[in-house]
Amino acid sequence: MPADAGAQKEEPLSNSVRAMMQRSISDSAAPRLAAASPEEGEAWLQAMSKRLQKRIPDMRMREEFLRTVHYEATRAGLDPQLVLALIHVESAFNKYAVSSAGARGYMQVMPFWVKAIGASDHNLFHMRLNLRYGCTILRHYLDIEKGDLFRALGRYNGSLGKPEYPNLVLNAWRKSWAYQAPAVTAAALN
Repeated sequence: MPADAGAQKEEPLSNSVRAMMQRSISDSAAPRLAAASPEEGEAWLQAMSKRLQKRIPDMRMREEFLRTVHYEATRAGLDPQLVLALIHVESAFNKYAVSSAGARGYMQVMPFWVKAIGASDHNLFHMRLNLRYGCTILRHYLDIEKGDLFRALGRYNGSLGKPEYPNLVLNAWRKSWAYQAPAVTAAALN
């Protein structure tokens, strides 16, 4: 599956937005599951790991990837399953995907973002950096669009106003990555 990246254009950022995004990119905390409890985090990890097994066969790599997605999505205020759906559509989980527009990695980040908010040594094929940039950028677009996910996804892909891309991501989210935490039973609480 080829990488799907639209014609995302570089837009000027205000100094305050640029500074906020730069701070977000430079955080160096270690990725960890940000679940309500260790049991809840483990249940999510196992459920997502089963779904991702065919695309990332190595269990250690798959779990590291999922922990990082969960951490980066959560710290950006995004649903980790939404981020998995976006990656599914953008790169089909190909770490080294490059689109015809030049977008790179899992989340198909355009190189101009490194100049705008990053550092010259940032490699967009590095898993954690790619996920951090992608989540930071999607959060930025959600903020611009006042929480309108459909429009934010259009901006992310460079296809604002066209329904195809947002619909692809939302359908992947519903069909492949939706997750409902297991219900806690009374016996488990005692």
